[in-house]
Amino acid sequence: MSVTADPAAHPLSESELRSLDAHWRAANYLAAGQIHLLANPLLREPLRPEHIKPRLLGHWGTSPGLNLVHTHLDRVVRCRDLDTICVWGPGHGGPAVLANSWLDGSYTDTYPTVTRDAEGMARLFRQFSFPGGVPSHVAPETPGSLHEGGELGYALSHAYGAALDNPGLLVACVIGDGEAETGPLAASWHGNKFLDPVHDGAVLPILHLNGWKIANPAVLARLPEAELDALLRGFGHQPLYVAGDDPAAVHRALAAALDTALDRIAAIQHAARAEGSTRRPHWPLIVLRTPKGWTGPAEVGGLPVEGTWRSHQIPLDRVREDPEQLAALETWLRSYRPEELFDEDGRPTDLVLGCVPAGDRRLGANPHANGGLLLRDLPLPPYRRHTVAVDKPGATLHEPTRVLGALLADVMAATADRRDFRLVGPDETASNRLQDVYTATGKAWQAATLPVDEHLAADGRVMEILSEHTCQGWLEGYLLTGRHGLFSCYEAFVHIVDSMVNQHIKWLRTSRALPWRAPIASLNYLLTSHVWRQDHNGFSHQDPGFVDHVLNKSPEAVRVYLPPDTNTLLAVADHVLRSRDLVNVVVAGKQPCFDWLDAEQARLHCARGAGIWDWAGTEHGRREPDAVLACAGDVPTQEVLAAADLIRRHLPGLALRVVNVVDLARLMPAEEHPHGMPDAEFDALFTRDRPVVFAYHGYPWLIHRLAYRRAVHPQLHVRGYKESGSTTTPFDMVVRNDLDRYRLVMDVIDRVPGLAARAADVRQDMADRRARHHDWIRAHGTDLPEVADWQWTG
Repeated sequence: MSVTADPAAHPLSESELRSLDAHWRAANYLAAGQIHLLANPLLREPLRPEHIKPRLLGHWGTSPGLNLVHTHLDRVVRCRDLDTICVWGPGHGGPAVLANSWLDGSYTDTYPTVTRDAEGMARLFRQFSFPGGVPSHVAPETPGSLHEGGELGYALSHAYGAALDNPGLLVACVIGDGEAETGPLAASWHGNKFLDPVHDGAVLPILHLNGWKIANPAVLARLPEAELDALLRGFGHQPLYVAGDDPAAVHRALAAALDTALDRIAAIQHAARAEGSTRRPHWPLIVLRTPKGWTGPAEVGGLPVEGTWRSHQIPLDRVREDPEQLAALETWLRSYRPEELFDEDGRPTDLVLGCVPAGDRRLGANPHANGGLLLRDLPLPPYRRHTVAVDKPGATLHEPTRVLGALLADVMAATADRRDFRLVGPDETASNRLQDVYTATGKAWQAATLPVDEHLAADGRVMEILSEHTCQGWLEGYLLTGRHGLFSCYEAFVHIVDSMVNQHIKWLRTSRALPWRAPIASLNYLLTSHVWRQDHNGFSHQDPGFVDHVLNKSPEAVRVYLPPDTNTLLAVADHVLRSRDLVNVVVAGKQPCFDWLDAEQARLHCARGAGIWDWAGTEHGRREPDAVLACAGDVPTQEVLAAADLIRRHLPGLALRVVNVVDLARLMPAEEHPHGMPDAEFDALFTRDRPVVFAYHGYPWLIHRLAYRRAVHPQLHVRGYKESGSTTTPFDMVVRNDLDRYRLVMDVIDRVPGLAARAADVRQDMADRRARHHDWIRAHGTDLPEVADWQWTG
């Protein structure tokens, strides 16, 4: 059933074999040296305790396998002149990728002080997992990387994202057997059903089964080969198998497997591009079985190490204190015969470099792994082409995301030839009212189709799969290789990618400090079908907390926008799609929403991020208001304006200010966030000492956290979502959470000094209306007519 690569079909010459083995030994030596050595990098003198790092950090177990793959990728890239990057799923094997980039010279190109000689080798060793140095994982600091790999599960989705719309690119992806057990990785196998062999590049998964995780066997490594083969074929792949622990035999088998796989990829692409084949291809995949910690210590202290979980991190962990371990380390390092691999000056010999490609073909220098170098500005049409007419506030309604969908259709049309914009989402594009994009492109799909299907297209640039992890991974890989995109998702379920966005934000923050990393297009989220209009789906679909999660992260890299209507959503979308090196979260409803601002007002308001809506208040030129009604989010804005309307009619002498916030980070101090307001500006907007009733889209305590240092904070009262939801009417959702207009009026009455006694009748009326609402919806199943038919009359 299984297919083992036949070395006889693609034989290596003896010189190639010697060069590959020398390169692999050199990479293994450098990997082990980084983990252990503080000095004496070439063992020009006997190893002493002071040559050893005081803290041994790093992962040895996966490094020999990664070195093997890197060595063999170098060979095929050089021989076939391939444009190739590699996603290293076992990213904790940082020593291997660093070693190989030093060998091919791309590390020295990036960091000129780490020269490709003995002195540079010493620096390479010393800096690894050392204060002021570089991380132990494959990280932004690593040339040729676009995947951190510390948190496992995302390598294959990143690889597919990198290959999309990159027809000349080969993306190799090493998947560790521990990573292969994760849910995100399991879903990402389906990426091959979305890969268009005409317009996209190729992904070559390399499943590396070294048998063990940190302390347990790996599931796929223990499956009978027939069962594993059936699984991988069921995912739509043609597996090729390489296994062994004899270096020469493994070199020959892996070289043959790579050549066979690349021949198959070339045939698939030729059939699709030149012959017009529309059959879904079954792409090759390599299963590589080699021992964990291969070529390291066979045993330590009488216990087996090589080929077991004990080699995962540091096989010899007491080298400074234990003379036997020190001797074992020296024996281990000398087993690679460094005197054959590096010349007198410590430079790699010609034999070591015989398989290494040159220039941008080096894996450490390929510009696709530094995607900002390839990034072009998105040809955005003027968003005012889609703005809606607003003669007066609140007179008309539109579905904001439906209007945005027309703008995105224009973006898709403008990028039809250059193919560098994608829309991803978990089966929700039409549900989120973005279906106008289908006038410009279809949904990517390579599997079978039926007559009832709509908008499926082999070359489509809308990506839908019911796995938020996969959507996120695709888009990250796409952005990191120099393209643009948008992730549309139900608000409650974007939490599924909480940890993924954490990793991306960390990547961006680190990359910003590296002058050689060019800025990439921002990761843009559109969160819709939000908490306040999940009255039909109920409690399970109500969670606005992603905003809280994101605003906990690096301030320089995160932004959150809550546009209150259609025109502000268009202005925000135009802004975020032009931005770089950010994670932008835009929360906007898809249900009919009142139009408050015309195109120019929306532009100015979004540029400010927060502002006074003087047309909604009743200050009438007074020096300071009696109270401030503030809002952030579309439904809270409607409730605040309805409350202002009630106050205007029932409390005409009250000086009320209405403030709307679009950019949530504006509430933060200027010292804490690039968009934060200085105290003077904040005080001018919200006052220093007047009651502020703030209606917020999400969890109310976030607003308190953002504004806790402000002078007005003791007077700040926030209403928002407090985990009270059900299948109910739209207005009942806000009543359940005390965000409704009647409660807001009551809050103002309760908090303006002296007003409670004078307005007791108004407060009682508001409470009575809430009671009538409760009875009405249970009798009629709809909201009160005074709510359902309300319009702004100010």
